Amino acid sequence: MKERILKEYFSIPNLMGYFRILLIPVYLFLYIRAETTEEYYVAAVVLLISFLTDLFDGKIARRFNMVTEFGKILDPVADKLTQGAMAVSFSYKYPAMGILLLVFLGKECLMGMLGLYMMKKDYRMDGAQKHGKVCTAVLDLVMILILILPGMSVMAVNLLAGIAIAVMLVSLALYLRMYWCVWNRMKAGKLKRETEDIPGREAGKKEKEKEKKRNEEESKKKGRRSRMWKIVLAVLIILVIAFVVLVPYIKQPEITEETKKQFHVEKFYGEHPSGERAKILPKNGEALEERIRMISQAKEEIILSSYAMKADISGKQVLAALLDAADRGVKISIVTDGVPYVTSIWGNPYFLALAAQENVEIKIYNPLRFWQPWKLMGRLHDKYLVIDQSMYILGGRNTYDFFLGDQPGYKNYDWDMLVCVPEDRKDTSLQQVRAYFESVWELSDCKKYGESFIWKWNPSVKFAEEELHSRYKELAEEHPDWLTAKDYTEETVEVKKMTLLSNPIHVYAKEPVVYYEMTELMKQADSKVLFHTPYIICNDWMMEQLTEVCEGEREVRMMTNSVANNGNPFGAMDYQRNRGKIIDTGVQIMEYDGGVSYHGKCFTIDDRLTGIGSFNWDMRSAYLDTELMLVADSEELTAQMNQAMAEYEEKSLKVVDEHSYDLKEGQEPEKLSDKKAFRIKVLDLFASWARFLM
Repeated sequence: MKERILKEYFSIPNLMGYFRILLIPVYLFLYIRAETTEEYYVAAVVLLISFLTDLFDGKIARRFNMVTEFGKILDPVADKLTQGAMAVSFSYKYPAMGILLLVFLGKECLMGMLGLYMMKKDYRMDGAQKHGKVCTAVLDLVMILILILPGMSVMAVNLLAGIAIAVMLVSLALYLRMYWCVWNRMKAGKLKRETEDIPGREAGKKEKEKEKKRNEEESKKKGRRSRMWKIVLAVLIILVIAFVVLVPYIKQPEITEETKKQFHVEKFYGEHPSGERAKILPKNGEALEERIRMISQAKEEIILSSYAMKADISGKQVLAALLDAADRGVKISIVTDGVPYVTSIWGNPYFLALAAQENVEIKIYNPLRFWQPWKLMGRLHDKYLVIDQSMYILGGRNTYDFFLGDQPGYKNYDWDMLVCVPEDRKDTSLQQVRAYFESVWELSDCKKYGESFIWKWNPSVKFAEEELHSRYKELAEEHPDWLTAKDYTEETVEVKKMTLLSNPIHVYAKEPVVYYEMTELMKQADSKVLFHTPYIICNDWMMEQLTEVCEGEREVRMMTNSVANNGNPFGAMDYQRNRGKIIDTGVQIMEYDGGVSYHGKCFTIDDRLTGIGSFNWDMRSAYLDTELMLVADSEELTAQMNQAMAEYEEKSLKVVDEHSYDLKEGQEPEKLSDKKAFRIKVLDLFASWARFLM
């Protein structure tokens, strides 16, 4: 008796199974406490030992005749416990893995109950089904990838989790269908129980095999025709979707008579100081510092609009400052676009931690909804930060490392304007910005984020909240001056008039209001117009407007990225293709060639007006996106702006014609890499037709 128990329950393969189960809490302890890549790899080594044990226990059992009935149960139980432990551990870092864990537990519990029930009915399956094996393989692959790549982006983890969840649900549906068919056959008396008619079952199997061969032969004959129809159907579906996506945006609205009547150049100029003061934020480091300082000094309300936000170094610093403001009781409203919502925000524990606060509300402008493809192209491109009733920043910078802070790595150069307003005035530019925000906020296409119950219990959200609190403490220790109130009187200059230009805010093709008013304003210039844009992609009407701006004796100069320096491959492609047409408008082109992609969107007119905002000189900004440009009437501010813009122009190439430059001594144009040249050629060949979307 004792020998039988030892052989059944304590054989070497079974001891290896026990060992795998004992490794689970060790792995969980190491992974959940891990902070560095090396610590994550230590946890991975523990699982590697578990996987190797799983690999060899079966071989040993078969080789040395140690296969036991208990071992047949223990091995899959250890497998499922290990998979579940991995899902649990990942849910401490990635919220989406918490959803996967729930689906995994639900599937396994349901399968277990159904299996036990069918065993009671004397029915057993002949091993796992093919789709079940595929499901296990996909789940294991997803788990392994997330484990060995601890720096994987949230979007990649969400995608992998989504694939695994979809495969699990499909496998579960197929199992349920199989069990339903078996149940119906048993009910009808057509299925023999396991204990009945074994010889009959063997005969039935042979007949099944013959039928299977016949079916395979027939399916081979039909296979080619079926595949062809599937290909045709897939192509038709793609064409229909493309048609539905593109048609609403092909026709570009014209400027209405009402818009023309409402434009008056006088509204941009003032006779006396307005009480508002402004300063330019030309550097990424200063832009981050001022945002943190303003948030730290907020008393009542913070409004933040940004096309893109990420939880990188600067992004976490901004989120940490916002979380601290929420803890102080400040009301916080954030709106961002639906595309970066998918790539950076959905399922991100740091944003969910902020959204979980009672006085914080986050909305997504036009979330990507593929059942509404006719809305996909309309995007929110505004960037501003409003603090109480006293000050705001508006410009072209998104909220992550490319635009904020002095972190090493890739950067974009851009501009912001910081504006202080008298709190006792009601007719300020801040009220214009707040009114614009309210109109966007109330749109039916703006949806709340982070309210779902599936995030409430997730441990990764709690961990992220604790990390943000720690980061804010570190920020206070490393940069105490960032959290110190500042009197901006000495740093800012007086402004006679501040005017906000804005596009329509709906998600469909828009009337190009910002471009129209901006170019009409430029047409009124006496002597000089200077504007910077990362890229320029214009249709015929936009070219006509630019041509009219260049008429007369006034100097009109534009700086944009050279083809080699342009970070936007579509912008580089279109500029290379249409540079000659742009030159023909009469504008003097300066190509920024400083090695870092220039992202500035600004202009000055004569010595009075300065404009800064989010508008690129392309058809996307003109017709598809929400856009803002803030125009300030101030001679002193414009002088500062011209000087700051000149620093970039010093590094630019003066274009003589389509093929040559007037180079300064020592200047040499950046060479276009073979890789970039190939990419531009491919885009020119296949994507130039879609320039109305760029």
